[in-house]
Amino acid sequence: MFVIGNFIEAIVRIIDMGLTLYMWLIIIRALISWVNPDPYNPIIRFLYSVTEPVLYQVRRLIPIKGLGIDFAPVIVVLVIVFLQTFLVRTMLQIAVNFR
Repeated sequence: MFVIGNFIEAIVRIIDMGLTLYMWLIIIRALISWVNPDPYNPIIRFLYSVTEPVLYQVRRLIPIKGLGIDFAPVIVVLVIVFLQTFLVRTMLQIAVNFR
């Protein structure tokens, strides 16, 4: 049974790293939005293509208009932190129980 525990732990570590990477992409995009980035820059286009689908869904669910501040990145980062503290830790405890 330790093989299943190790497999679950490996999957959880990959999920945790992916969530951390996505959180940094969201933060970088939010910081870059404070300046006027070149929309034809490949890095900017990559950031927008990776983060916009999730941010669009949050903006659609929580329409906060008229304030001049986009709260979607903050909400996405909070969801990622929640997933890291709840989901990742729970799955790690499940992996430990298989040992």
